Amino acid sequence: MPEILPAPPQALPATTPVRPADKDPLREAAIELEASFLAEMLKSAGLGESSEAFGGGAGEEQFSSFLIREQANQIARSGGIGLAESLYHALKETQGE
Repeated sequence: MPEILPAPPQALPATTPVRPADKDPLREAAIELEASFLAEMLKSAGLGESSEAFGGGAGEEQFSSFLIREQANQIARSGGIGLAESLYHALKETQGE
């Protein structure tokens, strides 16, 4: 019987990580919007709901939103899901640049 090889994994589209040197206000707005979107998606996925991750208690409940928001910021600034780049180009087009 011939050996069946698995299909090669599909590569994700390459995204360019956003460097802090990029101080374009449109790009920053697009990144912030993507980070907000990602934070909501992470909350919906249940990130931060485990009350035993850091020992539990009221402090963990209060600060879990900060952790989620910072994780979303880091995801967006390291290339994210491509939403910020799409938004950035759409905003540039509306400004006529």
